[in-house]
Amino acid sequence: MGWRPSATIKASFAVHAGAAAAALAAPGFWPHALAIVAANQALLTAAGLLPRASLLGPNLTRLPEASAMRGEIALTIDDGPDPEVTPRVLDLLDAAGMKATFFCIGERVARHAALARAVVARGHAIENHSQRHLKMFAALGPGGMRREIVEAQRSIADAVGRAPRWFRPTAGLRNPLLDPVLAGLGLRLASWTRRPFDTRCGDADTVHARLTRGLAAGDILLMHDGHAARTATGGPVILAALPRLLASLGERRLCSVTLAAALGHD
Repeated sequence: MGWRPSATIKASFAVHAGAAAAALAAPGFWPHALAIVAANQALLTAAGLLPRASLLGPNLTRLPEASAMRGEIALTIDDGPDPEVTPRVLDLLDAAGMKATFFCIGERVARHAALARAVVARGHAIENHSQRHLKMFAALGPGGMRREIVEAQRSIADAVGRAPRWFRPTAGLRNPLLDPVLAGLGLRLASWTRRPFDTRCGDADTVHARLTRGLAAGDILLMHDGHAARTATGGPVILAALPRLLASLGERRLCSVTLAAALGHD
């Protein structure tokens, strides 16, 4: 698919060009031109720090209306697969009859390929969460981002036999250069509607409340099987909060499906 700059990016191009033209026409305008460009760059940086923003390009934060009308939500689970946690998550999902989308780290998929295959064999989906989950992913240039994404595509395809269609960057953070990279690779960016900060919060009550407060059909929920915070008793918080979340979905007559199923791509 070809890259189509967002309205924000188009406006940024115009701002840069206009500031340069004005400074060339009136050399004394240079300080003002630099200030305008700096302000524009600050706006772009802030947009990249907002995981749910669409200012830098398309970003899936909710399921389509048709999916919502069917009473569907999408549970997305990041940073695995984890051999201690993921099998138990799969058992909980199976018991509830729910499906999830796992945004997996490529090197973990390569290390635990059999577990990745089990995720897919049990009706769930694996998507791309970069090869190494670098904390500084959002600071990479286009070449660095592309390498991280392509290596993860290869790791996942080698393990499960299918390359991902969706990408989610580390912590959802990105920069303006990511959108053209994804477009060139035929991938789409997926974020979320609700997140419980369950890599930092080990209280299952709080995690459950953050995910279910105002929960509605069409929501995309974020949890973590990798890097999960620990409860007071030492267990991964997802294993304490997920059963309650799945029960809440059932009570509200909501069903978790994969992103592919919600968008009619299965």
